Amino acid sequence: MSRAIRLLISRQALNEFGAELPTRLGNQPWQPLLAGEDPPELLAQADIAFISREITGSSTKFELSPELAAFYEVLRASTTLRWLHVHSAGADRPIYQELAARGVTVTTSAGANAANVAVTAVAGILALSRRLPQLMAAQQEPRWSPLLGSSMPQDLAGQRAVIVGWGPVGQAIARRLMAFDVEIRVVRRTAGRARFDAQPAIDCPAWAYSDLAQAVEQAHWLVLACPLTSITRDLVDARVLAALPSGAGLINVARGEVLDDAAFIAAIRSGHLGGAHLDVFRHEPLPTDSPLWHLPNVMITPHAAGHSTGNRARVAAIFLDNLSAWLRGEPLRNVVAPALPSAV
Repeated sequence: MSRAIRLLISRQALNEFGAELPTRLGNQPWQPLLAGEDPPELLAQADIAFISREITGSSTKFELSPELAAFYEVLRASTTLRWLHVHSAGADRPIYQELAARGVTVTTSAGANAANVAVTAVAGILALSRRLPQLMAAQQEPRWSPLLGSSMPQDLAGQRAVIVGWGPVGQAIARRLMAFDVEIRVVRRTAGRARFDAQPAIDCPAWAYSDLAQAVEQAHWLVLACPLTSITRDLVDARVLAALPSGAGLINVARGEVLDDAAFIAAIRSGHLGGAHLDVFRHEPLPTDSPLWHLPNVMITPHAAGHSTGNRARVAAIFLDNLSAWLRGEPLRNVVAPALPSAV
């Protein structure tokens, strides 16, 4: 590219790692286009766009702030846009698929928050295992309620967790659960053996998504950590929940659409499910009148599993590494594949 590369970026992101850009760009001239400051007609001339956390703000894929909606319109109007990098790990916002279908390379920051999401998922298991929701409810009354008799917790060691999804988050969850001597089973796109060479090494059975009901038959925990795709949408339905042993727990740090809400509510209310931690929902923010807020032994968090102060630096590192690769014409990390057209 003979002219200057035009990079659409926020001022905050530019201030944080802009000094690194000349090193990555070398002799290639470049021009920053500042989101929310430069006029839209100039922003729409971007070659590269970087969506950092402050651009998304508190918006969700269901409810956009006016500022984010305006930013998306700039992306749609950018006929020169060749590559978009986003701070999030997920790629299920409609704008990303729209741009990918148009030929724009879209990359995510998958892996940047994997450790945080894994810690949150394991924290949910530990809290439910040690009956913390019941103990906190007793504290609010206040009522002295030691965990004796039928309420006594089972040993976590020796229990089995089925992890759905074997990307960076699923692998990070598995490694942390192994420290508690929890047995791991994996469900992913293909059956076979799930292996990971980092310490501690992992080598465990893997089932295909289509065999999830069989995989959970002897599970104490069902942990959802998969991306939202046409295969995983509504993957955990009434049949899968019924296949879980009575008293099993469920953790969802994947996407809300992976879980059938009606079937989940019925399983909790009947006592078949022993408890759950939900961090993601079919609509976000979770409506105030949703029955999910008031289910017994269910912990609700506002899609916050991956939040941490260190994420920005990790996201920036992924973007900068991809920028170097992009300039060299090398493959980029975390490329979003365009969705296949639906069969008719």
